[in-house]
Amino acid sequence: MADMEEQDLIAAGSASIYDEDGGFKSEFLDKVKAALAAGDAEGVVELAGALHESDLGALLVALDSDQRLRLVELMGPHFDFAALTEIDANIRDEILEELPNRAVAEGVRELESDDAVTLLEDLEPEDQAEILGALPPIDRAQLQRSLDYPEHSAGRLMQTTFVTAPPYWTAGQAIDVMRDADEADLPDSFFEIFIVDPAHRLLGTLFLDTLLRARSTALLQDIMSSDRRRVEVTEDQEDVARVFERYNLISVAVVDEGERLVGVITIDDVVDVIQEEADANLKALGGVSESEELSDTVWWTTKSRFVWLFVNLITAFVASAVLGLFEGSLQKMVALAVLAPIVASQGGNAATQTMTVVVRALATRELSHSNATRVLWREILVGALNGAAFGVLTGVVAGYWFGLAGIGVVIALAMLTNLVAGALGGILIPRILDHFDIDPAVSSSAFVTTVTDVVGYGSFLGIATLWFSLG
Repeated sequence: MADMEEQDLIAAGSASIYDEDGGFKSEFLDKVKAALAAGDAEGVVELAGALHESDLGALLVALDSDQRLRLVELMGPHFDFAALTEIDANIRDEILEELPNRAVAEGVRELESDDAVTLLEDLEPEDQAEILGALPPIDRAQLQRSLDYPEHSAGRLMQTTFVTAPPYWTAGQAIDVMRDADEADLPDSFFEIFIVDPAHRLLGTLFLDTLLRARSTALLQDIMSSDRRRVEVTEDQEDVARVFERYNLISVAVVDEGERLVGVITIDDVVDVIQEEADANLKALGGVSESEELSDTVWWTTKSRFVWLFVNLITAFVASAVLGLFEGSLQKMVALAVLAPIVASQGGNAATQTMTVVVRALATRELSHSNATRVLWREILVGALNGAAFGVLTGVVAGYWFGLAGIGVVIALAMLTNLVAGALGGILIPRILDHFDIDPAVSSSAFVTTVTDVVGYGSFLGIATLWFSLG
């Protein structure tokens, strides 16, 4: 009960430091900055020592660059290094580079293995080796093994501290062992225990609520679940997240190629993965590097965006070249130059809608060979219906605007053509890129836009040239 009251007080204190917009209250930040400037370690600990790791991370982000390291130093052993996993990599690396490796090793020692891996994986090899060398041999071996797994794999994501039991134990024995275990030998929080054989192969899992409801004499092998999901240690984190989503898991066992239990992944880590992947896909659709953060320098950001802007410039020249083919028609009828961008723009917007849905479906594996044809025809029909509707609407406006009924017919036909082309491009281009293992989120936009520009300009000006005999 005392622990719960303490947590309530901490939560209430954390809530009171934020304003209505979710940022820190200015008076709180001013107090922290004043304590940092005065070198008042006791004052800093009093203000920030009880903050949750995510709140402490947010405080680091809110401070100026030179104040962040000062906060860590003044808080000393009261600083929770888990806060560094809550901030973007640039700020984290900036802090870790300035801290002595010995101090980092002390902080890492108190972390869950998955958080420790997050801090260590981006460090220089020599710093990483020095920090690992300062850890107890068991912790060092566990972290080194996790770091040896591929980046973005289940092995990097998992915790290596978990609770196991043999199948012949009784429920009473399991409860007694956990109750008497050293606190350092148990995870900070856990939901299930894993039943393993003498070779440490996973036999099944047992949720704590099931354990507590069982008779004390019941054997674990009789009350465990043997069909619980598991993931391989080399499995990609996106696939792990998909397993959690599909089967509504709160934790999952991680096994090696021999079905031996090597770790556990919990839902809090998977939420971070889902957020990271969504963030990366959103940036990719906009032509922004997935590693770009608000804390990046102007020069780095400029370089990272240059390539994508250059690709778009090349595709813009392609679209302009189509306009050049109809230079004579444009000179004879000014209305064509006024209306052509409308057709291209509307087709581009429609294609972006289709492309967004398709890229997401490819990422979540909802779109596959089995339903691709059905989805293709659905998008074509949607494009045709919207093309017809907007073609009539635009045709009426254009005809009234220029007092020429024929221009309305031309733009209506071009609008129908381009929205159907946009639907085709929006689904076929991401599918083709995905087939060749090219990330469709990164590459689709430029190609799809080029298709709708070329088809939009080409169809509108081509139909107009024939309709009004401008050739």
